[in-house]
Amino acid sequence: MAVQSFLRPSPATIGLDLVPPELSCDPPFWAMGGHMQTIAAQLLPYPEPELPWQHHRLELPDGDALAVESLEGTSGVAVHLFHGMAGSTEGHYMKRAAAHLHAQGHAVLAVNHRGAGPGLGWSRKFYHSGSTGDMAAALRFGRERFPGQLQLAIGFSISANILLLLLGRDRAAGVPDLAIAVNPPVDLEACSQRLVSGLNLGYDQYFIRCIREQVQARRGAGPLLPTRTTRDFDAAYTATMAGFPDRRTYYSQCSCGPHLGGIRVPTVIISSMDDPFAPASDIQRQKLSPSVQLHVERVGGHMGYVSGNLPDRRWLDYALDHYVGALLKAGAAA
Repeated sequence: MAVQSFLRPSPATIGLDLVPPELSCDPPFWAMGGHMQTIAAQLLPYPEPELPWQHHRLELPDGDALAVESLEGTSGVAVHLFHGMAGSTEGHYMKRAAAHLHAQGHAVLAVNHRGAGPGLGWSRKFYHSGSTGDMAAALRFGRERFPGQLQLAIGFSISANILLLLLGRDRAAGVPDLAIAVNPPVDLEACSQRLVSGLNLGYDQYFIRCIREQVQARRGAGPLLPTRTTRDFDAAYTATMAGFPDRRTYYSQCSCGPHLGGIRVPTVIISSMDDPFAPASDIQRQKLSPSVQLHVERVGGHMGYVSGNLPDRRWLDYALDHYVGALLKAGAAA
């Protein structure tokens, strides 16, 4: 059975008590455990419908830019999608989410962080776990692009951390009306330590290879010094580019965990107990706002959630469909 965490309201805030999805993630025998879940989700085929994307260049105040793609909708709801580390709007989970949301009539804005996807080479700086200013700029763009529409943001992995940090600490910069965070690494130090241990080194090497390529493509980038792991890279480059004196300060100030109690926007967090490097136990140790509902699956890996009880085996898509609808229904009833 899935573990559900429902936080009851305090007098100062409206508490969430959404009905969870009827089905839990029930892994087939060949996708048992966090590693198999994480990997299998990448390998499963999926239909890729042609969508009428419009392409935008969102100029930022410092001269850099974000590549944003949008779809028109009819529901009066605009959903922002933010990708995970080393990813882009080309990620399979981004494409699937966009297709599901668009089929439901929602407008969609798929956002590439600095230097990612079609925006490769557009920026001098690079995104990081605390890039709340860029996310706020994308959300403002969404309000301008679709004025008067309800704004819902969905962040995956590193973007889930950025989204929760924006909601809990930097909300004055501008926040969505509703939010969903998928597998957020809420404790960056603990997450980075796990990535350099055991089988997780495989993920770490994938991340470091992709990140180095994206950073090397920055405008004005010089040669990069050798870095073996993401921890090494964060110490040598990320912390400095983000304006922090060292890696320890960067991890401390950009982890969303200590700020989850400050969230006032209705927010759902989806996580799994067997996420190899960002497990739900990290979230469960934090103080959560009554405006946050935590949904924890026993099995799911890191953004995997391959389930044998669904025709397409994609439990995450099923859960996102459910919680988008539940948040919109709860918002309409408030």
